[in-house]
Amino acid sequence: MIIEKSNQKNELKKLPLTSDVVFKRVFSKEENKDLLQSLLESILGTKIRSIEIKNPEMSPDLSDVKAGTLDLKVAINEDTIIDVEMQVGNEGNIDDRETRYLVAMSNDQLKQGELYTQVRKLITISILKFNFYKRNSFLNIAHMKFEESKPEMYVDMGYNREEELLTDKLEMITIELPKFQKQNPSIENELNQWLWLILGEEEKIKMAVKKNKKIKKAVEIVDTMSMDPKEWELYRSRQMAILNYNISMQNSRKQGEEIGKEIGKKEEKIEIAKKMLELGDEIEKVSLVTGLTKEEIEKIKNKK
Repeated sequence: MIIEKSNQKNELKKLPLTSDVVFKRVFSKEENKDLLQSLLESILGTKIRSIEIKNPEMSPDLSDVKAGTLDLKVAINEDTIIDVEMQVGNEGNIDDRETRYLVAMSNDQLKQGELYTQVRKLITISILKFNFYKRNSFLNIAHMKFEESKPEMYVDMGYNREEELLTDKLEMITIELPKFQKQNPSIENELNQWLWLILGEEEKIKMAVKKNKKIKKAVEIVDTMSMDPKEWELYRSRQMAILNYNISMQNSRKQGEEIGKEIGKKEEKIEIAKKMLELGDEIEKVSLVTGLTKEEIEKIKNKK
């Protein structure tokens, strides 16, 4: 069996929990449900009475980055649905992505025939390996809120304090790991312990293991997975898929920029041709100056 080892002290090279495929492999298994519960409790700041993983299976096609979204759908306490995702690459659309998840989760509930009054609370949790929001916190919670009442719309209804929250049924939680790392907090609370584990900070993890049995169990699971060549193959396949996708997106953007430039040049030539025709220049001269064909210039002239 081939075991991945680091260059320093011949230590075991560990699979990173910041990989979406590794993250799901660890937290989606039934026997690891207690770890997922501990992680979610630390993020939500509340006790979870019951927990059910709705999609423990892995995506059938890890090479398709779009189709192979490796999120975790979790039902807790019979009244809340959570979508948890580890996000490595910044595509600049986390806000839109979380919104789409909330809409899809809401639609799924209504398809099941539930009444509006029975709709469960929906939460998205995105753990990001990059910074996204212009906010001074590594953990941000967003809700649907009312805008502040405008003076011209004011009606004295006797409310000393107006409601701010439209609904408590929708919630978006984002954790930005680089901000957490920059703050460099201690391992005194469970959230910090889990985030240091996800980041793979060995010194912090060693301290967290002494304080938290769940962290110790998670470390042992990752170590065991890291000795399995099949787990490494899954990880590499996913990394290659993400790399290929990013290259494809970069090429598409470059092609789009080049096409845009060409369109811009063509439009500029058309404007020059229009002005020359207005000044009475002959088609041959306009074609010579702009590089447009005589047929193109004829069309421009006929549109006038």
